[in-house]
Amino acid sequence: MNYWLMKSEPEAFSIDDLKRKKTEAWDGVRNYQARNFMRDGMRPGDKVFFYHSNCNPPGIVGIAEVATDAYPDPSQFDPKSKYFDAGSSRDNPRWLLVDVKFVRKLKRTISLDELKSDQALVDMPLLRKGNRLSVMPVDATHWKHILTLE
Repeated sequence: MNYWLMKSEPEAFSIDDLKRKKTEAWDGVRNYQARNFMRDGMRPGDKVFFYHSNCNPPGIVGIAEVATDAYPDPSQFDPKSKYFDAGSSRDNPRWLLVDVKFVRKLKRTISLDELKSDQALVDMPLLRKGNRLSVMPVDATHWKHILTLE
């Protein structure tokens, strides 16, 4: 099993939205490295930290699970979508997504500031300067440690 962190702005899609919907397609990823993580690394059953970004405070708010293998993101083909990509074709789709399902909300938000101040997490990809990826791997050791912070 692999572990991941996926970021979403709570005004666009929150942990409460996922809880209500139970399962949701994680669409709109338009970064090649993040896409490759979904395509090459994510498998059904993998665990995901759900992270609220661009809010106060940003942080880990819940746990989800990867529900499907990666498949073409249909928004890339929709000219009305903000995620439309005229250069992508159905025969050779550029962008992929996975479905994620709700597992649980954390007892509290584990804030970015708290994560940054924890010496056990210094080499976590989320905390690297300039890292803006919306999908990234989490080391199993980091996963277990973060759960102890709850």
